[in-house]
Amino acid sequence: MNDARIKQHMEVIGADGVHIGTVDGIENGRIRLSKADSGEGHHRGHYHYLDLALVAGVEGEKVRLSAIGAVAVAFEEEKSGASTAGATINRE
Repeated sequence: MNDARIKQHMEVIGADGVHIGTVDGIENGRIRLSKADSGEGHHRGHYHYLDLALVAGVEGEKVRLSAIGAVAVAFEEEKSGASTAGATINRE
C-alpha cells in the first residue's frame, strides 16, 4: 500500500468495519495509531503500530485493513516492535 493516501486523523477499521484506531502518522512503513486508542493497562498512553501490508485500501476518510478487527489488533506492535498479541485491548 502506498502510504501517500493515508493521512493523520483518518479512522482505521478492520475488514468487518470495527474501529481499530485513529492514524497519528506513518513511520517506517507502519501506521502509528493515536495514543487515545492505545488500550488498557500497561498498553495505555503510548503508540501502537500496524504494518502497511495490512491495509486493503482507503475509502474516503477511513483506512480499511485486510483483517477483521479482532485479528488486526493481534498484529499491533508497540514502539519496540513487539506484538501486543495476547493483550486485552477493548475496541468497542
